[in-house]
Amino acid sequence: MSFGEKFEDALMTVAEVVGDNKYLMAIKDAFTSFMPFIIIGSMGTLLKVLISSTSTGLAIWIPQLAALEPAFTAINFCTMSFMTLPVIFLIAQNLAKAKNGPEQASGVVSVAAYISMCATTITVDGLEAPIAGMLNTTFGAQGLFVGMATALVFTSLFCRLTTIDAIKIKMPPSVPAGIAGSFNIMIPVFITLVISSLFGIFFRMATGQYVGDFIYAIMQAPLEALFNTPFGIIGLILVSQLFWVLGIHGGLIVTPVRNPMFAAAIAANTAALAAGAQPDQIFTMGFWNCFLTLGGAGGTFCLILATLMLSKREDHRAIAKLGFLPGVCGISEPIVFGFPLVLNPTFAIPFILCAPVQAAIAVFATNVGFLPCNTVDVPFGVPIFLNGFVGHGWQGVVIQLIILAVGTLIWIPFVLMANRQAEKEAAEA
Repeated sequence: MSFGEKFEDALMTVAEVVGDNKYLMAIKDAFTSFMPFIIIGSMGTLLKVLISSTSTGLAIWIPQLAALEPAFTAINFCTMSFMTLPVIFLIAQNLAKAKNGPEQASGVVSVAAYISMCATTITVDGLEAPIAGMLNTTFGAQGLFVGMATALVFTSLFCRLTTIDAIKIKMPPSVPAGIAGSFNIMIPVFITLVISSLFGIFFRMATGQYVGDFIYAIMQAPLEALFNTPFGIIGLILVSQLFWVLGIHGGLIVTPVRNPMFAAAIAANTAALAAGAQPDQIFTMGFWNCFLTLGGAGGTFCLILATLMLSKREDHRAIAKLGFLPGVCGISEPIVFGFPLVLNPTFAIPFILCAPVQAAIAVFATNVGFLPCNTVDVPFGVPIFLNGFVGHGWQGVVIQLIILAVGTLIWIPFVLMANRQAEKEAAEA
């Protein structure tokens, strides 16, 4: 047996183990159920970029279209930027189903447990006392990791408590079944929420931070050592992709480290150009958008191309077609959460490694003098090739073509592997 066959068998074994794990399957099924909302949310972003944006959309020529931006922003917020709560509910519901527990009640309890550990007041400049409210980061991708863990832990606890007859409030047979069922779970709900609330307050007393803020902070800490070097930027994109595989928005994690460095770099390039010197700062926001996340985080546009060319799976082909136009504009969420790539052992390796390879190609092209450093940061959402041309000239387009070709070659073996997995599953069925 060749190395490739052994490697494929090992990955398929891992995939089977994941498929047999009720906790990982609950997460996977939750993202699958939420996929339509993610796609619609990405369409909201796409409409904003193409229509109402005054820098990239039709609103440049028709200023009245800028008035539509709040509507498109709302579409994105109520789906993608609010994904943590519905995903918690869906994970809890799927896990409760696997444990033969109360599905809907488990979803509600898990959402409540998550909220009980979050900040419910906001400090506003100019006001002496905090006001009631919650930050957007509580509901968006930043809170997803803590939300998933909360759903798994507290659903398991709640389902276990509902099996204990001693803590059930039994109602007479004359009471309708729905009301009787609500009373049966009342004490398990109370115990679960008391435990989550106490854990949240004790954690804050011990660390001085809420659970979500603490985890978000420690994720960023190791990134502080990565600075403006080729190895640093490749390491930064690698760390970002590792978080993406776990279901965490890697871009949000590395933003506090990345953005100040990129802002200083583009300022230095602009100053050099104004002084008649040659810009020499490689790593800017435009460089990141044009090459490192070309077509979306993790080379997902290359996955779209490989899928449309060679995939025999109708589900994957359908998702690839839906994700094509967003992918052209760098929006990867329909693919990341649609396939899904989160916790997917078959696609984890290319999803993690494709972006560092893209970075290495662009860095090499710059170091040999072919790709010029940019002095214009092309905003997010500008389509592939157009962003490369505006930011880096025709050389940028050439490098983007090379990156797409290499990235597609990286994804192809794993797309073919997914075909064989589907054939095996169909044969077993």
